[in-house]
Amino acid sequence: MRLGRGLFLAIAVLCAAAAARAEPYAWHLPPGVAPPPVPADNPVTEAKVTLGRRLFYDADLSLDGTIACATCHEQHRAFSEGNATHPGIGGAPGLRNVMGLANVAYFDPLTWNDPGFHRLEQQMMQPIEGTHPVEMGMPKSGDVLARRLRSDACYRTMFKAAFPGDGGKITTANVTRAIAAFERTLLSFDAPYDRFQRGQKDALSPQAKRGAKLFADDGCSTCHTGRNFTDNAFHNIGLYNLDGKGAYPARDQGLQAVTGKAADEGKFRTPSLRNVALTAPYMHDGSVKTLDEAIARHFKGQNPRRDARLDRKGPDTHVRTDIIAFLRSLSDTGFVHDPRFSLPATACGKKLY
Repeated sequence: MRLGRGLFLAIAVLCAAAAARAEPYAWHLPPGVAPPPVPADNPVTEAKVTLGRRLFYDADLSLDGTIACATCHEQHRAFSEGNATHPGIGGAPGLRNVMGLANVAYFDPLTWNDPGFHRLEQQMMQPIEGTHPVEMGMPKSGDVLARRLRSDACYRTMFKAAFPGDGGKITTANVTRAIAAFERTLLSFDAPYDRFQRGQKDALSPQAKRGAKLFADDGCSTCHTGRNFTDNAFHNIGLYNLDGKGAYPARDQGLQAVTGKAADEGKFRTPSLRNVALTAPYMHDGSVKTLDEAIARHFKGQNPRRDARLDRKGPDTHVRTDIIAFLRSLSDTGFVHDPRFSLPATACGKKLY
């Protein structure tokens, strides 16, 4: 059977449109940096990233329409938040400090205390539907989120572009796939430290260079290692064993809450130090307000000689300030101002606000 010219052209146009929708994402990474791992069942495409970005900033993902992913992950703070913890819908108390999302695609595992979360698509269900703590408050059963998004004609168009092989279905699973695709593009590799590593010798101040050496010599790099300054492992740094506090509070005992092992009390995943000067407060509970205090609390009581060197009143008063200068060199100002990651102003050719 022969196709008419008009029908043939129509099919060609549709095929071209489908191909455009499935266009792979262009990573734009500096030399020597490999693209992040991407699951085979959720390839990153331009259309999917565009959808995920809009969803990331949409408070309709919470039951009462008050909290978006971006509510707690603010771009100017390297996608972390300035409070110790953030309450969920209805003022439900928060449990932990918000981790920054810079280079989150390279992290495994993903959360403060659970070694079972390896994929962003999986982890994202915790804030959306989790109950310990309650964050966005969506029910685990029913179709509340999907029905809400289906009522928006622009979302229907965007889901068709992002998931052409799935018929553009608007489901919670596809919501998490789109947001995960967007989060995998949150890449930060242009801090002064990175430029120094690429050969720009004046990218670091002499103080920051001294701090980098101290960072390695004093053991910081044992856990804060690699390109993202994390070993992705769980450690108890003694935060609640100082000042007579004793055991970790029952409401949050770290890895022990998952494994049930007493030896895992107070163990939390090593956070990345990317953009660390922008992500205060620190520790899993946000109880440490400054970099200076964070350095002190990591080492206090573990090594008397090192304590003396880090003591601001001791003979080596420059040690902490030098390390802090190095940590500040991990701030990527381009990342926190990149318009590709900001609140989208338009969707489907129309203004959103």
